[in-house]
Amino acid sequence: MDGGLSKVDWQKVAADLAPIDCTTERALVRQKSRDFFWYSPVLNERLKGVRGDLVATPVDEAEVVRTLAYCHAHRLPVTPRGAGTGNYGQAMPLEGGVVLDLSRLDRFLWLKDGVARVQAGLKLLDLEAHTLPQGWELRFHPSTRRTATIGGFIAGGSGGVGSIQFGGLRDRGNVCALRLVTMEAEPRVLELSGDAVMPAIHAYGTNGIITELEMPLARTWPWREAVVSFGDLGAAMKLGHALGEADGLVKKLVTIVDWGAAQYFTPLLAHLAPGKAIALCVIADPSRETFADLVREAGGTIVFERPAGGEAGDIPPIYEFTWNHTTLWALKADRTITYLQCLFDGPDYLDKIARTVATFGDETPMHLEFARIGGHVAAFGLQLVRFTSAERLYRIIAWLEAAGCRVADPHTFILEDGGMKTVDEAQLAFKKQNDPLGLLNPGKMKAWSQPCS
Repeated sequence: MDGGLSKVDWQKVAADLAPIDCTTERALVRQKSRDFFWYSPVLNERLKGVRGDLVATPVDEAEVVRTLAYCHAHRLPVTPRGAGTGNYGQAMPLEGGVVLDLSRLDRFLWLKDGVARVQAGLKLLDLEAHTLPQGWELRFHPSTRRTATIGGFIAGGSGGVGSIQFGGLRDRGNVCALRLVTMEAEPRVLELSGDAVMPAIHAYGTNGIITELEMPLARTWPWREAVVSFGDLGAAMKLGHALGEADGLVKKLVTIVDWGAAQYFTPLLAHLAPGKAIALCVIADPSRETFADLVREAGGTIVFERPAGGEAGDIPPIYEFTWNHTTLWALKADRTITYLQCLFDGPDYLDKIARTVATFGDETPMHLEFARIGGHVAAFGLQLVRFTSAERLYRIIAWLEAAGCRVADPHTFILEDGGMKTVDEAQLAFKKQNDPLGLLNPGKMKAWSQPCS
């Protein structure tokens, strides 16, 4: 950027954008400039001082267009934000400027033949409040289902609860269409469908502002939550693989954690045996008997069970102990803990996990999310890390990569580095078309080299 933001009269910007809701109130701007970057001690050190200069909160697409046109004319950077539930600084304005809060674009537009059309700021929980009574639910969702927005999930997420059945956001067919506003002198509103949506998915809003989405849904089932105890992690992994391979068994969640991670699940401890690995599962009610058979074959014992959505004292939904919530439970007890994100894939993926556990032991308590990857079963390793230094952290990452485990680094805000270390040429080309000055979420895309002037 040109470094001239310190000379901008932000009160005048707010007045110029009126009646669009804008604020420069310092505490609120700081709050809206942050996400869960502090999961990473590396990012916490680098990003703790980051804040925008103004928060604009449009109520419709026309106000989004007007905001982007104004910011383009005045060379002001714009960082889009949903609910701020991401973990990598995706929604943090590295170079200041305008934080575009999309939370008021929250309308449910329609549901037809298992496809929902919604505005980007609609919370996932509110989306399903419309669809569940009609027999439809999201194919998959993050563990932050109760607070995340659909636009934030599409722009910053990758998969979640349900990925054991449907894969992730980058799997073809999991996003039907989206509507996107470009960052130009006269912003265009693009309607994308089919494979054309791919460049905007998991792009951190660097190549356009998503305002609406069409999401394919899944038929609802009566779901049951279960916690299964095992004598060791190997037996729990055996169940995870068996559930993933059981195509006739309808499942929504298969999470495996060893005791090093499970010990932090305070609300569940009354049901857990110290030192034991556990599986956290969500299974369709008609599959209960098959599930119980697989548990017995793997040597496990069901220690907790209830209908999904049921109440059991202070125990939240089981999915709130999984995916990135696992790390959150550990951080509540020990702020020095962080985590990794890697993919254990291939015919020998269980062996890769076993070798990782044998090498690092309790330094990286194992946490596995079983999923469908390219049509086959694999496991995402979201293992905890007992952090000592950035150098040690990256030595662990280097070992994993040398062992054939792709690592999506959660300790960087750079789009490509946080992915699989490759430049997505389609995303870059899309940005060049839609944001020629590089004003959208600047500093996040390594492949972007054109200066903003």
